[in-house]
Amino acid sequence: MQGGRLNLPNLLTILRIAATAGLLSLSPETGAFAALYVFGGVTDALDGRIARATGTASGFGAMLDSVADLLFYAAMLVKLLPVLWELLPAELWWGVGIVVLLRLACYATFAVRRRRFAALHTPLNKLTGLLVFLLPFTLGAAWMTAYCALATAVAGIAALDELCRHLRGAT
Repeated sequence: MQGGRLNLPNLLTILRIAATAGLLSLSPETGAFAALYVFGGVTDALDGRIARATGTASGFGAMLDSVADLLFYAAMLVKLLPVLWELLPAELWWGVGIVVLLRLACYATFAVRRRRFAALHTPLNKLTGLLVFLLPFTLGAAWMTAYCALATAVAGIAALDELCRHLRGAT
């Protein structure tokens, strides 16, 4: 809504927020969940690219995108965490816990150095995002645990890479 207008990138972000609300009423094992989930992922991938390509990027759009991302990930935690908790072995959860601690160290280091919150968009972080995004499509598959272990390992390497970049001041 740059200059009081509703532009395409902001509309896509608003639609992602609406899709996120819809996800909360659906079971992760349903086709409707999968459709809304993919829609949310596609709109997340497109809104920023379209904003930059059309010159409609704005502080408001960036803030709206961050809010939409936060809501989407919170909804995914609410919907997927109970299912994954039941399906994945305890050892994997220890790895996830380590990754979360590394991620928090990244955020804290960046916040102390730059006096703001942000995450780097490194290739490893983007790969982690893709692997995590695809996770719901592995539910119930025989290879789900192996996939989640791979995603956790990549996320850990990405977090270590980012933390090293922050500590070296290369951010």
